[in-house]
Amino acid sequence: MRLHAPMALVALVAAATALLPATQAQAAGSVVKVTGGQGAWQLTVNGSPYTIKGVTWGPSPSDAAADMPDLTSMGVNTVRTWGTDATSQPLFDAAAANGIKVIAGFWLQPGGGPGAGGCVDYVNDAAYKSSQLSAITQWVTAYKDNAGVLMWDVGNESVLGMQNCYSGAQLEQERDAYVSFVDQAAQAIHGIDPNHPVTSTDAWTGAWPYFKAYAPHLDLYAVNSYQGVCGIKSDWHNGGYTVPYIVTESGPPGEWEVPNDANGVPLEPNEQQSADGYTNAWNCVESDPGVSLGATMFNYGTEYDFGGLWFNLIPAGERQLSYYAVKKAYGGDTSHDNTPPVVSSVTVPNPSSVVAGQPLTLTAQAADPNGDAISYEVLYSSKYVDGDGGLTSQSSTDLGGGRLQVTAPSKPGVWKIFVKAHDGHGNVGVGSLSVRVVPPPVSGTNVALGRPTTASSFESDGYGGCPCGPADATDGDLTTRWASDWSDPQWLQVDLGTVTALHHIQLDWESAYGKDYTIQVSNDGQTWQTIHTTTGGDGGIDDFDVSGSGRYVRLDATARGTGYGYSLYEFGVYS
Repeated sequence: MRLHAPMALVALVAAATALLPATQAQAAGSVVKVTGGQGAWQLTVNGSPYTIKGVTWGPSPSDAAADMPDLTSMGVNTVRTWGTDATSQPLFDAAAANGIKVIAGFWLQPGGGPGAGGCVDYVNDAAYKSSQLSAITQWVTAYKDNAGVLMWDVGNESVLGMQNCYSGAQLEQERDAYVSFVDQAAQAIHGIDPNHPVTSTDAWTGAWPYFKAYAPHLDLYAVNSYQGVCGIKSDWHNGGYTVPYIVTESGPPGEWEVPNDANGVPLEPNEQQSADGYTNAWNCVESDPGVSLGATMFNYGTEYDFGGLWFNLIPAGERQLSYYAVKKAYGGDTSHDNTPPVVSSVTVPNPSSVVAGQPLTLTAQAADPNGDAISYEVLYSSKYVDGDGGLTSQSSTDLGGGRLQVTAPSKPGVWKIFVKAHDGHGNVGVGSLSVRVVPPPVSGTNVALGRPTTASSFESDGYGGCPCGPADATDGDLTTRWASDWSDPQWLQVDLGTVTALHHIQLDWESAYGKDYTIQVSNDGQTWQTIHTTTGGDGGIDDFDVSGSGRYVRLDATARGTGYGYSLYEFGVYS
């Protein structure tokens, strides 16, 4: 039984809808209901049973007309979005034209779970809640009669995400207030659109007790779950819940759920393991009939980056093995499919000691089940070096037998290398590994190693792994660094203990590098002689010979290459 909305809420909704612009006439929408009773729930569309066999939607809504026929061929009947606004019309229309429904999302802060930001005070910020409720009611009114709508989904992973904003008693108060606002939105939606259910998604079933206590107007619950998807069933049955659920994201284990490799990088599943992850997830969703109403797997997207290769079924528009796993799970016809090459492994010699900027030979173990010829592409990701999740394609030489020669990255640190295997039929296999890139070896002795080191400034707080004192640049550890204040000029100085003849300098910059600098020497720490000048440097490894001597050696930096300070992993001084 649904309670009536408070009078203030009704007035707010009425005021919001009165301001709506006129919308185009559309085909009458479907009537979607959650029917049945405890443990025997069912979703119906126009009175017929409906099990959600879906994917999350990654492309632009403007691409929907071109992509929906492919989804239909996969056996997909539903797509899920994270936001609904004026750009959503083509998606709803194309879905309806192809017999597909949309779980239409509304984003609320702090969305996105453990790593998300955008903190909101749901206890006290009435203006934010009013603006979001106004937007929700606006778009529900605009699209409620569109035949593409299946249900409304208010929020994404915010109950868990609150832990990034608050702690202790305040965290619990904010979670209660957030879920109460979700319930307020659900009441408003029901008042406008009685023909479509309302749910809310979070990143863990631990959010469901909050929904149970503070959101009685939700018709069903929703959860994003990857490695833990098979535990949802027991969590529901042990939790005493009285509404069914759907899984709104799932697939293979995510980056946050897998062990690290020898280089400290999350161990990405291989292609077969990823495909099996989708199959396993769907089997677990289906194992709870009468309670689980289906799932939308993550992600039908073309995004071409680090996460895109891990999860997207069609990165850059090419089909991965996981695409066919989802198609098979949903009952699509796979009997005539040409499937992708499978890359079972990618290896390099000494992956924990790859020399920066030097030739590197990769070996990709790949096979195509259809006997198609394979062409290869090598890509680098510096995500674990500088946080950039993008991929850069590398020039490579095919040596035959899956052996590829490339040039190693020029910047030290841990890199991800991806090898894409193309079959010429729109399919792609992807293998990956991490490598630790190290500076080139230098002949002679690093006389700065472990010697007393001072600097004009250094970052002393906990930002970016700091404190980052001057001694961190002469400790021989490529994971520690000196970081200066964010201003020019700055200097770093090492005391060699005695006057020493020098022949080489090696600077191992972090992403915040020095563009203009000199290397100076002094016998007394007062009078300095310049033995090297760099202008227009681009970071990475700076390797150069010098001729001079001194007890003190100074890096005198006058122009930064970024808006940050100077950040140096190692200051190598060789005699």
